[in-house]
Amino acid sequence: MLLILGSAGLMAQDISKYIVIDQFGYQPGSRKVAVVRDPQIGFDAAESFSPGTWYVVVNAKNGEKVYRAKQTIWGGGAIDASSGDKAWQFDFSEVTESGTYYILDEERNVRSYEFEIAHNVYNEVLRQAMRSFFYQRVGFRKEAQYAGEHWADGASHVGDLQDNNCRSFFDKLNPASEKDVSGGWYDAGDFNKYTNWNANYVVEFMKAYMEKPDAWGDDYNIPESGNGMPDILDEAIWGIDHLLRMQQADGSVLSIVGEAHASPPSSAADPSYYGPPNSSSALNTSAAFALASRVYRTEGLINYADTLLARALLAWEWAVVYPDSLFYNNNSDYGSKGLGAGQQEVNDYGREMARLEAACYLFGETGDAQFRDYFDNHYQKARIFANNGYANPFEALTQEVLLYYTTLTDGTPAIQDNIRNVYLNAVVNGSENLAAYTGNKDPYLAHTKTYTWGSNGVKSSQGSMNYNLITFGLDEGITALAREGAEAYIHNLHGVNPLNMVYLSNMYDYGADNSVNEFFHAWFSNGSPLWDRVGESTYGPAPGYLTGGPNPRYDWDGCCPSGCGSSSVNQECFSESISPPRDQPSQKSYKDFNTSWPLNSWEISENSCGYQVRYIRLLSKFVTVTNITIVPSEAGPLVDESSHDLIIRDKLIML
Repeated sequence: MLLILGSAGLMAQDISKYIVIDQFGYQPGSRKVAVVRDPQIGFDAAESFSPGTWYVVVNAKNGEKVYRAKQTIWGGGAIDASSGDKAWQFDFSEVTESGTYYILDEERNVRSYEFEIAHNVYNEVLRQAMRSFFYQRVGFRKEAQYAGEHWADGASHVGDLQDNNCRSFFDKLNPASEKDVSGGWYDAGDFNKYTNWNANYVVEFMKAYMEKPDAWGDDYNIPESGNGMPDILDEAIWGIDHLLRMQQADGSVLSIVGEAHASPPSSAADPSYYGPPNSSSALNTSAAFALASRVYRTEGLINYADTLLARALLAWEWAVVYPDSLFYNNNSDYGSKGLGAGQQEVNDYGREMARLEAACYLFGETGDAQFRDYFDNHYQKARIFANNGYANPFEALTQEVLLYYTTLTDGTPAIQDNIRNVYLNAVVNGSENLAAYTGNKDPYLAHTKTYTWGSNGVKSSQGSMNYNLITFGLDEGITALAREGAEAYIHNLHGVNPLNMVYLSNMYDYGADNSVNEFFHAWFSNGSPLWDRVGESTYGPAPGYLTGGPNPRYDWDGCCPSGCGSSSVNQECFSESISPPRDQPSQKSYKDFNTSWPLNSWEISENSCGYQVRYIRLLSKFVTVTNITIVPSEAGPLVDESSHDLIIRDKLIML
């Protein structure tokens, strides 16, 4: 019951890091739970906080106490192993009126950060998170009017022997090997472009748009904004067109482009090099082109959609002829040491699932029975069937391919029903998924079984797994629960965690009070006087980047403490404390730092377009761009398809 308690007796309070909330806020109808923590294990074990019994929601604008209730102890007072904390939960879901609030511990007279309750509370957060892809564009000038003066930069990798006339890594001296491999995104904190992953980002963009088209605006302040097409689709074209250039005349697709690194990116001067085609790149690109053809066809880009579908079929056909063409970059056995950083090649299972995905999307676009038959004959190889129905967040992409098949009109009904039943049971009843939320397994309400490199991306996937019950019509009787179970992962990434941290970079201008201040990135590098740490460098990093997250497997480089070369380099092993992130409970295995080798902060704080797009897709489920009216005009066709530049036909007016 909502209580109007007045403001008498309210005194100034200190902000407590032990009362954690979503620092951006909550939608009016959402479940709202503040977590109160008392550290027991980990770097902060010597600290303590004993909460009072009564907690209050206070209107930050006028000091009015609007709701009062007791906190509830978690787990009967047990210590949560994943965080090393004792915890209490304060549920204030009954507060639904829009406004700015904070949580007050009456007895201790300490409070949380302020937060908003509003229908559009995440709209600007999504906008900034999506804009990170603009900052990651390779070969695109970041003019101040779009990037902001703090992060303006010239186009990168457009010099001689860079992306526009890139040579083979294995034929560096031969001008005949030169190809245009321009476009695409810096994959992460490194600037390399990995075809398999770039294709996956395109797929995620397409799913994000198809699943929640009313989440996406045309006002993200990128050069394409205001052209009549949602900016998510404009951004995706930057990656799609790069893939089109990576595809060869025979249908094969080059695997990787290794890029030079520098800060700012435009100063990178060394040559770019590409790697040879492989089966996985062809299959993942085929899937991306097929799904994108559907989306852009609905946007009126018919010729573009036709091109993408034709290219998808060509890539599929090449992969049929060469099903086991492998290439391992940055690998001495393949003579590729120095080409890229991360490993883009996949194992046999990875290629099987890439083929299943391509077959699914191609069947959806062509209706050709060969693709349906391939899917029907191979879908049970997906691990959700082999693992006794366990829905694994590390397998989220494949599980969503299976779910997509259930939406296809001409899919095999019995197989569609089997997929639905297996997924529903795995997510709802599996002890690590929605049942972990209903069972309050994690005091911070965002249970993850395994924390590893990129755990924030895993959490984003796990949230989407719960929301998939709604997206794919499996939510009968549990719609509110599925939504809560998905949104809890958003709250976790926004501050409901043991570190009281928003895992997005430099979001202080957008509602965060304690966000990521620095992260591993070649542009926003350690020691940069302009872009290193917020509050210490001139500008800090650009806003909106999701970092990797807690990783209990983190360690300094294997050369430490004394085998890294000279004594001065060995001393770098001790240049700062690495506990945390080392030797901590899983959820505390994080540090806000960007120190490079040999402390290898990339295992903790590096961004990745993979984490980013999964977070964006989940967040979009809780965003709606309202009050948009389409006003017909008499201008010409929707697009000039030779350049994908929109010509005005329909004007979107934000009322």
